[in-house]
Amino acid sequence: MLSKSIRVSVLAATCAALSACAGSNAIRTSANTAIIQTRAAPVCGGFGAAKVAQQQAAIETLKAGYDRYMILDAASANNVRATQLPGQYHTTGMVSGGFYSGTTTYTPGPTMVYGTHDQAFAIRMFRDGEAGSQQAVSARQTLGDKWQEKVKAGAVRTCT
Repeated sequence: MLSKSIRVSVLAATCAALSACAGSNAIRTSANTAIIQTRAAPVCGGFGAAKVAQQQAAIETLKAGYDRYMILDAASANNVRATQLPGQYHTTGMVSGGFYSGTTTYTPGPTMVYGTHDQAFAIRMFRDGEAGSQQAVSARQTLGDKWQEKVKAGAVRTCT
């Protein structure tokens, strides 16, 4: 059996190859507020979905000409499901002296994991120096050193 870290690495590589295991959209609700909705692949987990939503909130803040944001409300959902596909029975036996002796072995089918981890944030955006901004999170700091590249890209597509 593969270790958890190897399985996560393989699944993360698969997401990277598909180039979109997460996605977000932003809905502006006023000049300085927005709702960020994010969905992420099962491999990302709830934490990964929240991380993507946090980065998307920072991108939307900077795109709108603000410097900081505050999460006013949040909601999340785990819509990930797993289904065991049908397996196979294999029977072998032998007849000897008028008696039958047999063995049946069941091999389970593969497990299919599907669905998304969903995260939504309601944010309020602030400019530096504006009343309340001292309590808000820096959008640039949230995105890190390559914040300009992330804003130019416009969206976070992976949770890795």
